[in-house]
Amino acid sequence: MNYKKVKSKIKAYHNDGKTIEAAEWLLKMFDIQDHNLKGFALREKAEPNYILLTAEGDFGEQQVIRIPENIFQFSLPLVLTLITHEMVHVRQKSRKPYVEDRLEREWQAYYEMLFHKIFPNYLEVSNFHKRFFAKKAYDYYRRMGEGSELQLKYADQKKEMEDFIASLD
Repeated sequence: MNYKKVKSKIKAYHNDGKTIEAAEWLLKMFDIQDHNLKGFALREKAEPNYILLTAEGDFGEQQVIRIPENIFQFSLPLVLTLITHEMVHVRQKSRKPYVEDRLEREWQAYYEMLFHKIFPNYLEVSNFHKRFFAKKAYDYYRRMGEGSELQLKYADQKKEMEDFIASLD
């Protein structure tokens, strides 16, 4: 299905107030599924500069992704990328070995938003958003601690990200 058709289908769901159904359909359409996703739940509306999604649930249990009720008012590539970020968290929290360190979870999820290694079907986001996601990833990387075991573990990915972001200029 081409982008126009996907966008049209999502708009129809959105106009009918079927936000959760739209999110579920989007996961199927882009093969971003996981049996450990229990489903979606709605949260308060997002603001133009702040869209909050969360993966919620205990480690070892199925997870729920909470999405803003107006999520599909935003750019479809951005929405898909944000949902993908949460799907990484679903995997991290529901499969052994669990990724218990929050800094590591966030690093991995932001890395996926840029490189699509786990979920290769995606829509291209703007360079603005790529830079924004990289900045968020760097923030988590810095918080891991200078020269820490975690920083060393992800040093090659950090270099890959730096090279990628430099290529956007």
